[in-house]
Amino acid sequence: MRSKPFFDESTEQSRAKAAIVSKYFDAWAKLITRQPHVDRIAYLDLFAGPGRYKDGTTSTPLLVLEKVIADPVLCQKLVSLFNDANTQNTTDLQQSIQALPGIDKLKYKPDVRNNEVGTEMVKQFEAMKLVPTLFFVDPWGYKGLSLGLVNAVVKDWGCECVFFFNYTRINMGLTNEFVIQHMDSLFGKEVADNLRQRLSSYTTPRDRELDIVESLCKALNPDGKRFVLPFAFKNESGQRTSHHLIFVTKNSRGYSIMKEVMARESTSQPQGVPSFTYNPADTRFPVLFEYARPLDDLKGMLLDQFQGQALSVKGICEKHHVGRPFIEKNYKDVVIQLDDQGIVTTNRTDAHKKRGQCPPDKVIVTFPRSLKNG
Repeated sequence: MRSKPFFDESTEQSRAKAAIVSKYFDAWAKLITRQPHVDRIAYLDLFAGPGRYKDGTTSTPLLVLEKVIADPVLCQKLVSLFNDANTQNTTDLQQSIQALPGIDKLKYKPDVRNNEVGTEMVKQFEAMKLVPTLFFVDPWGYKGLSLGLVNAVVKDWGCECVFFFNYTRINMGLTNEFVIQHMDSLFGKEVADNLRQRLSSYTTPRDRELDIVESLCKALNPDGKRFVLPFAFKNESGQRTSHHLIFVTKNSRGYSIMKEVMARESTSQPQGVPSFTYNPADTRFPVLFEYARPLDDLKGMLLDQFQGQALSVKGICEKHHVGRPFIEKNYKDVVIQLDDQGIVTTNRTDAHKKRGQCPPDKVIVTFPRSLKNG
């Protein structure tokens, strides 16, 4: 159960989280509803909270509903369910929803419920054939968040999940014998057991974090047919990670869209490459990030992976970007640089080169067989 002080005052991190979820919902919903066979979509928030922080800041449920109210198509197609185990939260949320201007435009009235999230709810989702649904799961700690829940909600077509992963609590919980069952539910027992054995060998918090997040991402993608994208939130000092927002989908287009959304919320973008991190310290110490040269790394990666090949700019991006921090603009920037340097050849027009414009998606890039041999 959430404790009410959590909603006393919003933070920059909470605003960034809400922005990522609501912006992705808007893009996802508009994309899905263009499909002729889709007459309904759904948004489910299983730990919804009261809708507003005590300082009046709007939280995710209301931001999502505002997106819906502004779109006549979504008004007719969205089914929404908001749940929270705290009865005061659901009461406050219901009142906040009813106070939204234009809420009566929705064909389906938002459903606010007061249930615990646990194994029974997982069983219900496992047994249901879901309409295209975006799930948002944001527990206060880790109770209710499980691998079984995520698997149950993303199994059907068009269903995706975004969940807030409290890294601080789960980092401590992995070696706490009193919450072993919760950790096993989140990672899967085998993954959790192997992870516990490795954690004691790490000498830095960063190595420990990388293994924990990597292990969770792999557990969420057991057959390699899903796309998993994490976004880190740092504490106020910027020294430690407090949370991760993790996105799970079976659709490459959804993955690309969320990547662009998260990129825009990143607080640092050295050479235009997003960090996929919200770090309050980035604005105080911007000089540190000028030393990072990720586009230089991307050049080397592309020259190595695609040597001797000719393919479109779009094809390069699609084949290379999954599991990496680069977005479409980064690939276009690198192609321009490699072309201008004479390392690759393209069919970019002289007009594009003269104006320094990004190459269109269909421009063909021919990579050398090797730099040594030309």
